[in-house]
Parts: sequence; C-alpha cells; structure tokens
Amino acid sequence: MTKSVDSTAPVLTSVRQRTGVIELNRPKALNSLNPEMIDIIAKAVKNWEDDDSIDQIVLYTTNPKAFCAGGDVRFARDNILSGDAQLVDDFFAAEYTLNGKLATYKKPLVSIIDGVVMGGGLGISLHGSHRVVTENAFASMPEMAIGYFTDVGVAHAAQRMVGTRGQASPALAKYWAITGYRMYAADMLWSGLATHAVQDAEAILNAIVADGVDAALEQHSYVPNGEAPLAGVIDEIESTFHHATWPEIQEALKSADKEFAQDTAKYLAAACPTSVVASNELFESHAQEEDIVKALQREESLGRYIRSRGDFAEGVRAVLVDKTKDAAFNPEETAAVDLDAIHAALKV
Repeated sequence: MTKSVDSTAPVLTSVRQRTGVIELNRPKALNSLNPEMIDIIAKAVKNWEDDDSIDQIVLYTTNPKAFCAGGDVRFARDNILSGDAQLVDDFFAAEYTLNGKLATYKKPLVSIIDGVVMGGGLGISLHGSHRVVTENAFASMPEMAIGYFTDVGVAHAAQRMVGTRGQASPALAKYWAITGYRMYAADMLWSGLATHAVQDAEAILNAIVADGVDAALEQHSYVPNGEAPLAGVIDEIESTFHHATWPEIQEALKSADKEFAQDTAKYLAAACPTSVVASNELFESHAQEEDIVKALQREESLGRYIRSRGDFAEGVRAVLVDKTKDAAFNPEETAAVDLDAIHAALKV
C-alpha cells in the first residue's frame, strides 16, 4: 500500500491493492473544496486512469459527519472582495474541469458518501459510476441562499439520472436542486442520486479493496425501509417544475396542492431571485446539451457573471460569515431579473 506522506494534507491519496483511494481530510471545514484539494484530486485521477495496476477509484471521507459540504465559497468571497477575482475564476475553472474529467472517467469511480454532501461535493461524486450512501448521508444544493447557482454539472447530470423509480425526471431534478430540498438515503436511491446504500462506510471501502466493486456491493448493499418522501409529491413536482420558465413554474404553483405549494415557498423563502432564474435557465440549456464538458463550459461562463454581481458576496456573508441569514439581494423579485444577461452568459 502506498499512501500520502503528509497525513495532515486536506486530501490523502493511497493505493490499496488494486484500488486508488482518495480521502477528503479537511474535517474542520466539512471537507469544503479549496484549490489545493482540487489540484490533489485532479492529479490523482489523472495518474491512475491509465495505470493498469489500478482497477477502480474510491472517494472517501476521514470525517463521518461530512463527505463534502461543497466548494470553499468563503475563500471565493474573500478574494473577490480583495480584488482578486481572477484567482476565483481559476479555482472554479479547475473545479469544473475536474467535474468533466470525473464524468468521462475510464474506470469505475466509487464515492462512499457518509454524512453531508452539498454543492461541490456532488460535483466530485455525482458524475462517477457508483454513488454509495450510508444511512447518515444527506444531500442538497444550497446555492440559492448564497446568491450562486446549481453548478458543478449537477443541472446536467441530475436530470438524466434513473434511480429505483425507473425513469429520469428533469422536473424532479430541477425541484430539489433549486429549492435546496434535503434528500436522505431513500430519496437519493429513488431519484438516482445514489446507486447503492450500505450500512457501514469503512466496511464497504475495505470490501472494495479486497474483492472489487461489484462483489463488494453485491454483498454489502441493501434497500432502506420505507417509501422515499419524494415519491409522495412526485405528481405535484412534475406538474409544476416541468415548465421551461420560472414565471410558468410560479403560475403552476398557484394551482398546486396547497401543502406542496406552501412547502415549496418555504424552501425558496431565502433564495436569491437571480440565482433561481439563472439555475432554471441552466437546467433548460443543459437539457439540450448531451456533452457534459460543453455544459460545464457554459457553467464557467455563467459563474463569472454571477460572481461579478454583489449577490454572491452578500449571500455568503449572510449565510456563512455573519450567519445572520438577512441577505439583501438585488433585485428582490424574480420578475426583475436580467434574463438577457443570463442568456448571454450561457452562449459560449
């Protein structure tokens, strides 16, 4: 077994028999991805892709509370405010390049998701061949509240996923990504966000190392008890979020089931209007683009526009810095969002 020399590094890489293991190791930040982590992961997957001594790659966490809570947006905000937007642009470009690499990887790529996975954490796991969750796992896209958008290829991959429900649902993907709905294991399997569930993260890692991916998952995976909560509201989701524009979705919600409409409004209460509209437009754009790499190039362009606005710094301040949850977004209503600017950013 070969291991990273520095056990304090934010990402540890090792080769265990025929498995390349990438361990996220920044527990105090819930494994939020910074430039150094992106660089380490990118180099590891590149080096292992054509290495005949390695059969599969596993992404893992040293902290059972968090697989990865997203990208380090506090780092991004600090550098934008200090005048170094180019450094931030480079960080996101590297992250999106990594997302594209993982989506087109030649070998089985297994993410063992234990604890929270959000935003950028989905970007390094969702595109892989196997997304294995424990009963402690939960997933969400919280970008609306911080003035950002549904990036890292989630808007592309999620609307094409097929889970135990048996069919893909662009409307469902749009719903949970834009509302920030929190999915647990049953929902993740039903929607396709996860491919397998296991009882113990360390046990499945050891089994993959010993027996390979297929044999390990056949032995250790199980189906959680109970119906996925999303299954109970899928008809309402499909009848509202299938619309192409945000005004159409808003109009459909007016005649939707009262409890569903109220819950959706609650989820969106703290959302940045520009983020909501931009994310909806991104979903529609990605629906017409099969190439994930081209889709991520659009996200890189849209990201530069979104970060150039004051909403991103303001949202991160309100949620993660001051934690006052009192962001003053501009504009305050989705009807006033500059749709032309969003469309221009998506044309690359």
